[in-house]
Amino acid sequence: MNSRVPATRTMGIWQGRSRRKRTGGRLRPIRKKRRHEIGRELQLATVGTGTVKKYRVRGGNRKMRILTATTINVYDPSTKLTRNVKVVTVRENPANPNYVQRNVITKGAILETELGRVRVRSRPGQDGVLNGVRIDAGASAA
Repeated sequence: MNSRVPATRTMGIWQGRSRRKRTGGRLRPIRKKRRHEIGRELQLATVGTGTVKKYRVRGGNRKMRILTATTINVYDPSTKLTRNVKVVTVRENPANPNYVQRNVITKGAILETELGRVRVRSRPGQDGVLNGVRIDAGASAA
């Protein structure tokens, strides 16, 4: 009996053309998989100590991915001022209801901050910064 533990491997994410039609029929592959069709692992931004990760993208450019965030740049339409405030928790997330329990931040999520409720307007997984717009108390109730 072999006591060695096999190394765990994860499958790559492939974003090429599907090998099946919408009807379920088979599409014959035109070519093999290409490197530019590879996707990336999902790394979701959460509320916590501020950590940002840099990663290389096509053309040798760099993108910043927020892994955890403590503050957000909030624009207040009534005063026309932008302030950096502390994030308390995630209140709503239209991307996935389970993200609220896990405190996952995505674009469109509604966060509870020291200033009140804020809708996230940036893409934390690509922009490397959290920007949001303050929501009026009357607008969120409607």
